[in-house]
Amino acid sequence: MGTGYYIRKPVGIVGIILGAGALATIIALSVVYSQEKAKNIVPPTDAGTTTSNPHVTTTTPAPSNKPWTTPAPSNKPWTTPAPSNKPWDKYRLPNSLVPDNYNVTLWPRLTADLTTGLYIFTGHSSVEFECAEETDLILIHSNKLNYTKLDNGKFARLVSVNSAVKAPSIKDSWLQNVTQYLVLQLDGKLVKGHRYHLYAEFTGELADDLGGFYRSEYIEDGVRKIIATTQMQPTDARKAFPCFDEPAMKAVFYITVIHDHGTTALSNGKEKESTNIIVDGHNLLKTVFEPTERMSTYLLAFIVSDFTYISNTTDRVLIRIFARKSAITAGQGDYALNKTGPILNFFEKYFNSSYPLPKSDQIAIPDFNAGAMENWGLITYRETALLYDEAFSSTSNKERITTIIAHELAHMWFGNLVTLRWWNDLWLNEGFASYVEYLGADEAEPDWNVKDLIVLNDVHRVFAVDALTSSHPLSSNEDDIQKPAQISELFDAISYSKGASVLRMLSHFLTEEVFKRGLTTYLAEFAFKNAVYTDLWTHLQMAVNATGILLHDPVENIMNTWVRQMGFPVVTIDTDTGVVSQNHFLLDPDSKVTTPSHNYEWIVPITWMKTGVKKELVWLREKSDTFDAMRATGSEWVLANLDVVGYYRVNYDRGNWDRLLSGLNTNHMLIPVINRAQLVDDAFNLARAKIIPTVLALNTTKYLKNEKEYMPWQSTLNNLDFFYLMFDRTEVYGPMQDYLRQQVTPLYDYYKNVTDNWIKIPDRHMDQYNQVTAISLACRTGLGECQTLAERWFKNWMDSGENQIHPNLRSTVYCNAIAAGGTKEWEFAWSVFQNASVASEAEKLRSALACTKQTWLLNRYLEYTLDPTKIRKQDATSTIVYVTNNVIGQSLAWDFVRARWSYIFNEYGGGSFSFANLINGVTKRFSTEFELQQLKQFKADNADVGFGSGTLAVDQSIERTMANIKWVAENKQNVLDWFEAEAISK
Repeated sequence: MGTGYYIRKPVGIVGIILGAGALATIIALSVVYSQEKAKNIVPPTDAGTTTSNPHVTTTTPAPSNKPWTTPAPSNKPWTTPAPSNKPWDKYRLPNSLVPDNYNVTLWPRLTADLTTGLYIFTGHSSVEFECAEETDLILIHSNKLNYTKLDNGKFARLVSVNSAVKAPSIKDSWLQNVTQYLVLQLDGKLVKGHRYHLYAEFTGELADDLGGFYRSEYIEDGVRKIIATTQMQPTDARKAFPCFDEPAMKAVFYITVIHDHGTTALSNGKEKESTNIIVDGHNLLKTVFEPTERMSTYLLAFIVSDFTYISNTTDRVLIRIFARKSAITAGQGDYALNKTGPILNFFEKYFNSSYPLPKSDQIAIPDFNAGAMENWGLITYRETALLYDEAFSSTSNKERITTIIAHELAHMWFGNLVTLRWWNDLWLNEGFASYVEYLGADEAEPDWNVKDLIVLNDVHRVFAVDALTSSHPLSSNEDDIQKPAQISELFDAISYSKGASVLRMLSHFLTEEVFKRGLTTYLAEFAFKNAVYTDLWTHLQMAVNATGILLHDPVENIMNTWVRQMGFPVVTIDTDTGVVSQNHFLLDPDSKVTTPSHNYEWIVPITWMKTGVKKELVWLREKSDTFDAMRATGSEWVLANLDVVGYYRVNYDRGNWDRLLSGLNTNHMLIPVINRAQLVDDAFNLARAKIIPTVLALNTTKYLKNEKEYMPWQSTLNNLDFFYLMFDRTEVYGPMQDYLRQQVTPLYDYYKNVTDNWIKIPDRHMDQYNQVTAISLACRTGLGECQTLAERWFKNWMDSGENQIHPNLRSTVYCNAIAAGGTKEWEFAWSVFQNASVASEAEKLRSALACTKQTWLLNRYLEYTLDPTKIRKQDATSTIVYVTNNVIGQSLAWDFVRARWSYIFNEYGGGSFSFANLINGVTKRFSTEFELQQLKQFKADNADVGFGSGTLAVDQSIERTMANIKWVAENKQNVLDWFEAEAISK
């Protein structure tokens, strides 16, 4: 690999600068480490005790260009040997040791070292483990930690819990960087069935890398403040302290945090006591926490900040919302506090299982890579996912907060109480939470009808990925998922959205009561333990058997067709003959499936109706079958997959398609609203797969001039976004704009009237969304009245300093005004963004700043993404994608990413979950042979650097580009002719 082209001069210069900087930093950290060791800040204690050892843990940055974070090149003498058959060269832990409990003490420094400028933490820990198999080797995960040599001259000390059994001595100890172990070779065997304590002291950097134990920074009242916080999932607990960092290695954790006066320490457990201590002349606090329940390392959290909180108690559970003082004072935590209790109570009833902890802390972190993290008892969030301010936050902001809180609270049972055995079953954790988040949100806000939105947000979203040959099954083989990068790669739309979709389908055909009954016994049997997905099938089958539900096939047989093979079927119904068949749906029918052979045949539950009358569920258990009831005569039409509860697409004979389209145009209300959205989405994707003509798909949009509901409109826009991507640089663009402007004008006028010329906001949740859709599309397609409105509102804000634009409308108004304006408008928005105190408002501005048509401003904005003082690291990749969404910014962003990939990858973390979004985002418009070759060259040039969690996304982008090239060649003229004809006909 790594054949290639050439290295651009700027990249070479950046590499030299970064290399020099890295060398300086490792020297600096070594100096600090030596200083702390000399001070004896955390003195060794008796490793044989189990309760109050002060152990300090260290965190380490995400992969970067720093020598202690990235393995050195293989020709260097300090390089770890290539993987071999030796245990320490394997990524999975052996089964010889089983942890029982840890004592961990951490001291994070919230001020930089005056000599080096580094932020560090020091720590020590002991773990009590049982020997399950005789061994003379201890492997314990450790990544980017520097260890103090103890009085035995080694990195750790081993003692036996039972004084009658002597622990062997450690004869050698070293760090195995590639597989991330502290390796301890013993001079004798550990005795099976006996327990031992392993003690170590260490130092790490409290870096700003958003992984492990890291620092976050913010400005409050003109003062720069630092907090120490954590993100352990999936494999970064080992960056905080040495641990058996696999989900099956559950243990009890005794956590102690040393911190400055004026700050508060939080962890998973409830605070037990906080006392003054003096360390090396420093007056500090030592906060000791109650031991945790038995849990996995990835769910650990510890945070030091000067945040404040609001609280209440719901059924014995203390609920607290922590955030920046100014945010809490402004009431931004109130909404989350009001909704957490009802959602928590809902899940207790839904699972028939009490929440097992005395508290549920939720905290908004200024710098946080994920949306939120389900740490047991201390859930961490991005500020936009937890904080709500009515004056700045939109309806969608509020909905996001509600659904994310529900998602994380669902994990308290499904993931935390019962945990996957290994990451290959990640989909069960995330898919389940992604499904029931809608149920929890519906409980909190019953008037929103939010459960329907899973179709747009998850089902349709993941169809686009799962229709590629580069997709993957929900559940992989354990042996196929070994390295941390492979684990991170699983945090994708398949695990979350496909997992949610198939579990929703399962709940529907079992009925919710049977589904819940199976969940209850599953959670009861595996509480505080680990499970695999087939354990859930077993308990659901028990529920089926107990309730007498009639299934022709066992639950496991049905669901394995959806879990063990990638993709999904297109079900084709011939209403002339009643023949129903299934085939593996591929977006590019000419692509070849190279994954291990499967039948690509599913057991499909088909819900359906005939001309508005709902019929009984039928099962398609073969490649094809005949159902006489599905024959249609005269004006009858058949519609399958009611409310899109099934994870499949539906195609019909041409006669039935024509009757459905006629029904849409004459009385669309006879077709359920979700299925109107489905017809559009299925038609456009069937056309892309060359199953039906593209013109037929376009015909599904003709009825929209009479449509007032949000879901069909949004489904249409989601699909027409593909047309924009393919044609906004071609002669198709003008006629397409003319047609869509005609179609949206009635909707724009409707909302103009019902809102009294935009003064009021619609009452219904979905209507509020559709009002935004109307304005957004009207402005996008050049409706003069809409553009004037947006520019006037924005100018009034600039002139008066008072923003009277409703939060629901701000994103689209900001974008259109900045696009129509110049430097003045951009600089105004940038200034407001820099000073925004509400995260949701900052997010709207950050997105809108990418809408400018000024090339030099877009280039400058891209450069800002590499400066954390301007764009936070958590927002860097999404900002680049925002620029890519702008047709003018597409090539700029692609050139930017190619030129700086090594820096972006190393600085922003190879395990970053956003890398897949970045790669897919900057390549989604690709539709030419030249762009395909650039993409292939990008893959080859960076083979040595890697793509981390974006590895699969690169292959998906190549496959998607190849499909786009063919689709454009085959459809461009027909699409142009259709838009021209429809625009003229009006």
